Amino acid sequence: RPMPLLPRYVVPPRQHIGAPARTLVQAGDTVLKGQMIGAPEGYVSTAVHAPTSGRVLAVAPRAVPHPSGLFDLCVVIESDGEDRAVEFQPLAWRDLDPSALRNRIREMGLAGLGGAVFPSYIKLNPSGQAIHTLILNGAECEPWITCDDRLMRERAPEIFQGMEIMARCLGATTLLVGIEDNKPEALAAMASAAPAGVEVVA
Repeated sequence: RPMPLLPRYVVPPRQHIGAPARTLVQAGDTVLKGQMIGAPEGYVSTAVHAPTSGRVLAVAPRAVPHPSGLFDLCVVIESDGEDRAVEFQPLAWRDLDPSALRNRIREMGLAGLGGAVFPSYIKLNPSGQAIHTLILNGAECEPWITCDDRLMRERAPEIFQGMEIMARCLGATTLLVGIEDNKPEALAAMASAAPAGVEVVA
């Protein structure tokens, strides 16, 4: 279900391993959903964006979601309830060379969801290595987690578009999707949406 808007958002620029994003806003600024409010700083870093439209109340230390309870610099946004967004334009990613495409992914703020929250654009940089095979892992990391299963059932075409983008970044030519055999609906949805040249394996 779509999550309802909150009255206030606390957005830490440090959302990944490496250097925190450099804050681009200050108290009193108005922001739109999707607006970059933190720019990548250093190689291991990605951008951070506003979750909704509203006014920046503060750029100040706040408690961050970590068991330590430590404080870190955060951007505090008061929602205006309108959820107005920046004007998004489709990315002509097929016209970009792999390096430019990786830089756009960096600006989008994409990072892994594992423990390190590693910036995705670095994972997509083969650093001179030949990456001939790309495998999408359709196995949940724990028995009762179902987010990957639901995504494969409901967003298969988008997953394959993401795979094409990753393959372009890496130069991969063999494309495989491995899915646990306890996910028959996901297997069927992914097999049905798979473009030519992509193999879906149970």
